[in-house]
Amino acid sequence: MPKVSVKGQNMPESPIRKLVPFAEKAYKANKKVYHLNIGQPDIKTPQVAMDAVTLHHLDILAYTRSEGSEGYRKKIAEYYNRQNIPVNYDEIIVTTGGSEALLFAMGSIADTGDEIIIPEPFYANYNGFATASGVTIVPVISKIENNFALPPISEFEKLITPKTKAILICNPGNPTGYLYSKEEIKKLAEIVKKHDLFLVADEVYREFVYDGEEHYSILQEESLAENGIIIDSVSKRYSMCGARIGCLVTKNKQVLSTALKFAQARLSPPTFAQIASEAALQTPQSYFDEVIDRYKKRRDLLIEKLQEIPGVKVGTPKGAFYCIAELPIKDSDVFAQWLLEDFDLDGETVMVAPAAGFYSTPGEGKNQVRIAYVLKRESLLKAVDILKAALEQYPDN
Repeated sequence: MPKVSVKGQNMPESPIRKLVPFAEKAYKANKKVYHLNIGQPDIKTPQVAMDAVTLHHLDILAYTRSEGSEGYRKKIAEYYNRQNIPVNYDEIIVTTGGSEALLFAMGSIADTGDEIIIPEPFYANYNGFATASGVTIVPVISKIENNFALPPISEFEKLITPKTKAILICNPGNPTGYLYSKEEIKKLAEIVKKHDLFLVADEVYREFVYDGEEHYSILQEESLAENGIIIDSVSKRYSMCGARIGCLVTKNKQVLSTALKFAQARLSPPTFAQIASEAALQTPQSYFDEVIDRYKKRRDLLIEKLQEIPGVKVGTPKGAFYCIAELPIKDSDVFAQWLLEDFDLDGETVMVAPAAGFYSTPGEGKNQVRIAYVLKRESLLKAVDILKAALEQYPDN
């Protein structure tokens, strides 16, 4: 019998999606499931984006350029410049989601066996992208006890070897909501310049920052013109996860020309989704002001209620819309499955994302879950009540 590849065998399951079959069984058992497991906002997509697709005037649904349509890239550049991020349209490659931008970045800067340093916990799919690219992740561990604050930036430098090609950060962070300070970005810039590395920043949650804090992009650092690569997406910003449109942004011409070859190999990003994404750039600031206020209130409510549950520790996010909670359990994979298969409170249960998949260090995060506060406040309250009752009844604490 023919065998699948070793790479395929090593490809990790998504901690966010692997429990879907159990959720479907819960639906068939007539349970209501509160989805705390996935960053799918319940915020409405801007109507201007939906109208752009509905009212299109295309006669042929044709390819666009491999780097994305020129009109859309010019609008993206205008958006960045409004954010005080100096970018030209020809420094942008439109991708099929931020996921493809990350794959293009890894493929462009690293060979098989090369290393990328990443603070953990991190977005779970970084593990998958690294496996697909033959890249080794070298983790910098942060702890829930100090709200996932980064260790001294000097700790990054200790991990650099001849195989190190880049440092990858998510800012604000998924799954912790950690927000990098301007000073931290400057220190990271010094390190990558000193060691001739790339600094890759996944900035898809740029708009979602709380408590009067400000987001500082790596491309606001002039010194990173040749070292900086931004990964971005419309998925969260405009509640357009299904559009699958992202982009890779860099001023490094060699990286751009290399990433473009990967883009050419997959032909072009989806046409209708680019139309919707270009129109979404017309969304007024009032939309974001309202959404940020809504997320902040949800965050405050969720953290307050989780802290009231005996034995639960939780970090307080400064951005994005996730938090990591440590539960009084041994194995969150087993617990998450039990919630869907064997538990309900008056016919309702919750779905969470086991956090071990957000680490590359074996054994880390085993008793943690990631919670996405993308549900309305009433649903969050109900979900936390269900989680509390589940922990009281769970037989394997």
